[in-house]
Amino acid sequence: QVQLVESGGGLVQPGGSLRLSCALSGFSSDYYVIGWFRQAPGKDREGVSYFANNNEATVYEDSVKGRFTVSKNNAKNTVYLQMNNLAPEDTGVYHCAAAMGGVLYSGPEMYKYWGQGTQVTVSS
Repeated sequence: QVQLVESGGGLVQPGGSLRLSCALSGFSSDYYVIGWFRQAPGKDREGVSYFANNNEATVYEDSVKGRFTVSKNNAKNTVYLQMNNLAPEDTGVYHCAAAMGGVLYSGPEMYKYWGQGTQVTVSS
């Protein structure tokens, strides 16, 4: 079955960088979208970016545009979220999630498969 495993979270100072990984397995089709979402304490889950595997089309939410970049290593079947110039408001638990098909959904309810999440803390 489809599985996603995140890694790479941690504590970083403001202005620093982190790279999150989302290892993928169990997909029977190349048509799926990987969404990155985050949830800060006391806040709703929010979308960060959405990546279409078949054509690598990517959408970023305004809050991270210009600072975060999604990429994929096909040999490792892993999607990465490179996060630069991090700010305290980027703190939260980050999840990758998968939706079958090619539509870059922004709503978390459209994603069927979820990883366990990884904590990102931006603090001095």
